[in-house]
Amino acid sequence: MKAEILPGPVMDINKLNRPNFWDAMPPLWNSDREDSLVCCQVRAETHDVKSFFFVTPDGSGFIFQPGQFITLELEINDEAINRCYTVSSSPARPHAISITVKRVPGGPVSNWLHDNLKVGDKVKVLQPAGEFTCAIHPANKYLFLSAGSGITPLMSMTRAHHDLCDDRDIVFIHSARTPDDIIFERELGLIAASQQNFKTRFICERLGQRRDWPGPTGMLSLAALKLMAPDFMEREIFVCGPAPYMKAVRNMLDEAGFERTHYHEESFSFETLQLETEQASTANGATPISSELAALTGFEITFQKSNRQIVCGPQQHVLEAARNAGVRLASSCAQGMCGTCKVKLISGSVDMQHKGGIRQREIDQGMVLLCCSKPLSNLVVDK
Repeated sequence: MKAEILPGPVMDINKLNRPNFWDAMPPLWNSDREDSLVCCQVRAETHDVKSFFFVTPDGSGFIFQPGQFITLELEINDEAINRCYTVSSSPARPHAISITVKRVPGGPVSNWLHDNLKVGDKVKVLQPAGEFTCAIHPANKYLFLSAGSGITPLMSMTRAHHDLCDDRDIVFIHSARTPDDIIFERELGLIAASQQNFKTRFICERLGQRRDWPGPTGMLSLAALKLMAPDFMEREIFVCGPAPYMKAVRNMLDEAGFERTHYHEESFSFETLQLETEQASTANGATPISSELAALTGFEITFQKSNRQIVCGPQQHVLEAARNAGVRLASSCAQGMCGTCKVKLISGSVDMQHKGGIRQREIDQGMVLLCCSKPLSNLVVDK
């Protein structure tokens, strides 16, 4: 495992020997006040996965719930791109925060991070957000199911339990392509060795280069789940991974008769999220409301720079109405998380229900996220 570590006292990141460092908890980081973080370490987890660690320039600390995500605001090839990444570090270690990123073939952000982000670089970041966390779903017994880089939110939850000496009854089952692709394999083994009630299991699709792999191979099945977690029906279940994996898990649990109120899932596949949003827009009749009804009950949306006008129903999100009218706008998650569709509202008012993809100071400056904003009047947008 290789790690690039910032040498010397550059930007005073060496906190360990700082006067008075141990006398009090650090002040809390606020992205409205300081929107950039400094990369302090880059760690290779597998051949195509790296963890990036960040600190604040002023030494303030981080507060978040295990399983939440942060949004990176990047400029790649002169294009502004926002991406959400789950925090993989423990909130019980407030002095640094980390994300763990798998290199995706053709992915502009993951490849840029792997190839370019280095110790000492600054990155603009939005405050942690999200509701996929065990912190708001207390239970005596948990089952964590993950595949690939979907391990990151569940690793944050696992690390939090370990750091807080909370030896909860947890079974963690992770699926990987090969044994060499298992992220955090060694650390999970160490946690299992020190926490009596924590059990970790791995299942790999194939052997790969490690021909001496002693664990099971193949795909996770209901039969395998019953062997690895015989009492899974009694557990609070958290799942994260690619969309096909999560669909397979849902089908398994439905077949077993598992109560869905104790099931929680998360995915940050933006392509999947965008496709689901587009499919929802065209389901059950192509568009949510007819153009005639929109003209009678909707509001006029003017895109000032492109000189386009559309009509948006009062219960429609502006981004959805724009797509239906053929107006191309930058978007990614379509859920108010990433901030890609952020624009300046020149006039009018909206009802915006976002999930952390915009700062309060940006809202105060008249910025809105079109994907989660419904018009309350006619609008003029700086786009």
